[in-house]
Amino acid sequence: MSLEEKVKSLKTPLKSPQGDNLKQTLIQAHNRIKPFIHKTPVLSSSLINEIVGANIVFKCENFQKMGAFKMRGAANAILSLSEEERQRGVVTHSSGNFAQAVSLAAQKLDVKAYIVMPENAPQVKKNGVKTYEGEIIECESTPQAREATANKIKEEKGASFLHPSNQDEVIYGNSTAAIELLEDHPNLNVILTPVGGGGLIAGTALAAHYFSNNCKVIGGEPMEADDAYRSLISGKIETNDSFHTVADGLRTHLGDRNFPIIQKHVDKIIRVEEDEIINAMQLIWERMKIIIEPSCAVPFAAVLKNKEEFKNKNVGIILSGGNVDVKNLPF
Repeated sequence: MSLEEKVKSLKTPLKSPQGDNLKQTLIQAHNRIKPFIHKTPVLSSSLINEIVGANIVFKCENFQKMGAFKMRGAANAILSLSEEERQRGVVTHSSGNFAQAVSLAAQKLDVKAYIVMPENAPQVKKNGVKTYEGEIIECESTPQAREATANKIKEEKGASFLHPSNQDEVIYGNSTAAIELLEDHPNLNVILTPVGGGGLIAGTALAAHYFSNNCKVIGGEPMEADDAYRSLISGKIETNDSFHTVADGLRTHLGDRNFPIIQKHVDKIIRVEEDEIINAMQLIWERMKIIIEPSCAVPFAAVLKNKEEFKNKNVGIILSGGNVDVKNLPF
């Protein structure tokens, strides 16, 4: 049976339940999206372990379909729509990875995808959207411009809005990367992810809460876009005045769906400088021989910056994506 035939045979699932049924909801989300995703490999490097003084394993979502973990949340969100909603199409705003994920998942379901992208999004990500037949609408590179443009399309086309990070179904889909990691490595002491819009770290935190034995979750964030770090301190959602970070996927802010999860289940967030991000990215390229994008290097940079904190621990790092413009590398 082809993927398309599998998709057509799937019954439209009910909206995800809340509360005590959340663990089962995460399991259902994982089962729902399995026809759409790769179970990505988990890799390690003896040299990197020596450098850090810890046992580090990398969940390689850079090998995911369309090149990033975002395929998980996008697939779960679209599969959670009714047939009538799918016929009217979907709209999202994204700097690139969620844009590609929605475009690919929508293509497989014969759903029209309207993709709002900031004008400074990497060309490699715009090209990916076009490959998956998503319709790109460009806007200014601010969260406010993204949201306003997406809302306009939602009203004009009747399309269902899919948020890249602040939507339950997206968060639940994102959790499945950490669920798989914990299945392979149940004795992890900590899992680190990058923090942008908060959807990956929120999903990871839920996975660690329900599927691990006391595994902590820590975020990595650029100093130039440290809204999540400040949000945990202030107890409210903060925003950024600056978006000047090489980690282009982390320029967004937290939302009201993922922030309470992060407050409750994330241990802390470690901030890193731009040169630390670039150095971490280069180290993975050189030593592990795999392609990752700058946003992806942020949690590894956090570990390198705080070696003593992670010394002798079992550490999982989710490598969030590999959609980098190889003609415009930072090193």
